[in-house]
Amino acid sequence: MSTRYIFVTGGVVSSIGKGISVASIGRILKSHGISVSVMKLDPYLNVDPGTMSPYQHGEVFVTKDGSETDLDLGHYERFIDIELTGSSNITAGQIYSLVIAKERRGDYLGGTIQTVPHVTDEIKEHIFNLASESGAEVVVVEVGGTVGDIEGLPFLEAIRQIRKDAGRDNVYYIHVTLLPNMVTTGELKTKPTQHSVKELRSIGIQPDAIIARSDFPVSDAIKDKISLFCDVSRDAVFALPTLDNVYEVPLALEDAGLGSILLRSLNLDRKRNDMSNWRILVDRINLEREKIPIAVVGKYAELPDSYISVKEALSHAALAHDKDIEISWIQSEDIERYGTEDLLAFAKGIVVPGGFGPRGIDGMIQAVKYARENLVPYFGLCLGMQMMVVEYTRSLLGYSDANSTEFDPDTKHPVIDLMPGQLQVKQMGGTMRLGIYKCQLVPNTRAARAYGRSEIEERHRHRYEFNSTYRSLLEEVGLIASGLSPDGRLVEISEVENHPFMLGTQFHPEFLSRPQRPHPLFRDFLEATQETIRKGDQRPLPLIRR
Repeated sequence: MSTRYIFVTGGVVSSIGKGISVASIGRILKSHGISVSVMKLDPYLNVDPGTMSPYQHGEVFVTKDGSETDLDLGHYERFIDIELTGSSNITAGQIYSLVIAKERRGDYLGGTIQTVPHVTDEIKEHIFNLASESGAEVVVVEVGGTVGDIEGLPFLEAIRQIRKDAGRDNVYYIHVTLLPNMVTTGELKTKPTQHSVKELRSIGIQPDAIIARSDFPVSDAIKDKISLFCDVSRDAVFALPTLDNVYEVPLALEDAGLGSILLRSLNLDRKRNDMSNWRILVDRINLEREKIPIAVVGKYAELPDSYISVKEALSHAALAHDKDIEISWIQSEDIERYGTEDLLAFAKGIVVPGGFGPRGIDGMIQAVKYARENLVPYFGLCLGMQMMVVEYTRSLLGYSDANSTEFDPDTKHPVIDLMPGQLQVKQMGGTMRLGIYKCQLVPNTRAARAYGRSEIEERHRHRYEFNSTYRSLLEEVGLIASGLSPDGRLVEISEVENHPFMLGTQFHPEFLSRPQRPHPLFRDFLEATQETIRKGDQRPLPLIRR
């Protein structure tokens, strides 16, 4: 059977939910027994988001093959419960680099290189290659940005051509747009949607369906208007008001008939829809439950999208215990200014996630010390583990200048040091230890009990590593290595003995958490915080002075 393609474009403004819509479409198709793969086309000229500031791009999601990708791939994996590769995220930077490399090699036989056909052909080749590699019946492709963005035009032209290449009946276009609310009149306005579709049609793409995002319910009259002015079938106009949680979106779209239309339009075998487990999940999420107050102490805490997989993993774990979480995003620099008591006294658990650079590091170390001394469950992710090791070395071994060479290249006690393979690396992009690596768990440790097996595989993204020179010294004072690389050289997990939960991982477990299958380390961390709640007093959330 020929692969079918669903292309999802966006109009009016960015960040209106294309990624969640694509993830939801994948979930719907999978519930109908259709095999799915997903791709994100990013029109920016960066090769990947690996060198981009989190303030610009949010979280960098790492796939199993070590590709640094857009955060939307995290949504795709969590919703559809699949593992993607770098083939599922293509940027303009990658495309232009490949075209120029081919030109330099003479692959084009001296021809003039043009956006059409050379750039568009390269884009199409990547889309078709994903279909071939994955063997999926349907490939759902999200085009980043909005219609009219100059950098996105080659991508839109490529997906226009694919309808001719793959066959008209094998391609379906969905346009996600915004219905802004006019506060003065209380109206949802369709004119931006009309202009967005007009722009799309001028490129040669007529949307087959429209998903209209809004903050309020959409009337039938507005749907009729969109259908008339945008030349889209009335039953293919889907209203998607803002919902209580993103996991409701697949149900809302399926109940509105999107699944049926896709199966009919793409001539896919009709299979019984089974979203019963997903409905149970959403019903459980929407129940009122006891909230566990968690402090996430990070360098980019004012922008939670930088840690979106951490947030979701915490939510998944809390749900497994029939609880909810209340996250306070704490800037590590604020701890440096105001101290731990003001900002962390409320917390029943503390998470320090990953990051790069020296800003806010002292605040993270103070958070580690607070958790250790006050027996507050602590979970360190990548940089969070490294700062746990630094604090433990300073406090328990008395090496006051212990540090990571990332922050102090001249420290006398480099307990965190550059990995040997990174010594000669000059380029920043795509050169870290990236992707899936195996880890052997030490028996009778908290990590081993959490996983329930002796060997695991987890995703990495780092340049610096625990310096094993200090391993025996730290183990003598209670900081043990509970997860090691198969050759025993690299420490992948560290944990503190005689503490309710104080554990750090050099890898990023948040990338493997799923709403119906929480990651075991997050699950056990949340279990430890419940013990803290039962034994401790409840304190108010922090008041952050600025």
